[in-house]
Amino acid sequence: MARSISTQTHAPDPSADGGERRGFMLIPFIRSLRPEQWTKNLFVFGGLLFARELFVPLAFGRTVVAFVAFCLLSGVVYVFNDIMDREADRLHPIKSSRPIASGTISPGLAGGGAAVLAIAALSIAFWLGWAFFVVAVSYLVLQSLYSGPLKHIVILDVLTIAIGFVLRAVGGAVAIAVPISNWLLVDMILLALFLAMSKRRHELVLLADSAVGHRRILGEYSPYLLDQMIAVVTASTLMSYIFYCISPETSQKFGTDLLGLTIPFPLYGIFRYLYLVHQREGGGSPSQMLINDRPLLVCVALWALAVVVIVYRPYTWFGV
Repeated sequence: MARSISTQTHAPDPSADGGERRGFMLIPFIRSLRPEQWTKNLFVFGGLLFARELFVPLAFGRTVVAFVAFCLLSGVVYVFNDIMDREADRLHPIKSSRPIASGTISPGLAGGGAAVLAIAALSIAFWLGWAFFVVAVSYLVLQSLYSGPLKHIVILDVLTIAIGFVLRAVGGAVAIAVPISNWLLVDMILLALFLAMSKRRHELVLLADSAVGHRRILGEYSPYLLDQMIAVVTASTLMSYIFYCISPETSQKFGTDLLGLTIPFPLYGIFRYLYLVHQREGGGSPSQMLINDRPLLVCVALWALAVVVIVYRPYTWFGV
C-alpha cells in the first residue's frame, strides 16, 4: 500500500499529458525556461572583456543584446529537453518537480511557447548580423541534438555541453566583430568540461543504484572514472589559463605582463568547486552553486575586478 501511494505522488499519470490541468500558465512556463541558469550565458561577455571594449557603449549594448538572445535560446533548449525527458524526470528526486515532468504544464503548450521564443531569439540574432545568426542557429541545433541522440553517447554528451559554452563565447565576439584568443577558447571548453563532468558525478552519487534507470548513459560512467577525467581537465584548465596570462602575445596585446596576478583566483575557484562537489555533494547545478556559495561568488567577482583593473588600466579609461 505504501508503495502505491509513493508511486502516485512521484510519477503522475501519463494520461495527464492528454489535457488534464491544461491551462497555459505563465509562471510554470517561465520556470521551464530555468531563468536561474542565466549565469551560464555570461560567457557571452568574454569577447567584450578581453577585447578591451567593455566601456564602449555600442559594443557593450550589442553584447547585452547577444546575452539576451542566448538566454532565450538556452531557455528554449531547456524546454525541449524537459519535453524529451519528462518520463525519466518523473523518477528523479529533484527533476520530478519541474513543471513539465510534474504535469503542471503540458508538453504541447510548453513546446508552443518555446517555439515562439525561438523565433524571437533568432530574429534578435539576425538583427545582430549574419555571423551571430549562424552561431545562434548552430547552438540551437547542437543543443537540440544533445536533447536527442547525443546525450546517450558516452564522452560526446559532455563534449556537446562544453561546445555549447564555447559557442556562447564565440557569439559574444562576433556580435561586436572582435577576435577571441585561441587560448581563451581552449580554456572555456576545458572549464565547461570540468563543470559538465562534475554534474555527471553529482547525478551518479545522488541517484546511486537507480542512476541507470533514470538515464542510460550514466551506466557508462562511474565516480572513479569521472574523478580521473575531472583531474585531467582541472589541470588542463589551469595550465591553459596560466599559459594565456604569461604568453608574450597576451603581454603585447594588453601592454602589460601583470595578468599573471589573476592566476590565484581560478586556482581557488576550481579547488573550492571541487571541495563543494566532494565534501558537500554539490555540482548538480553550477549556476546555483555560484550564486549560493559566497566564497565562490566572491572569488569570481574579484577575478573579474582584477582583470578589469589590469586590462583596462585607469589611463586607458580616460583615453590618456
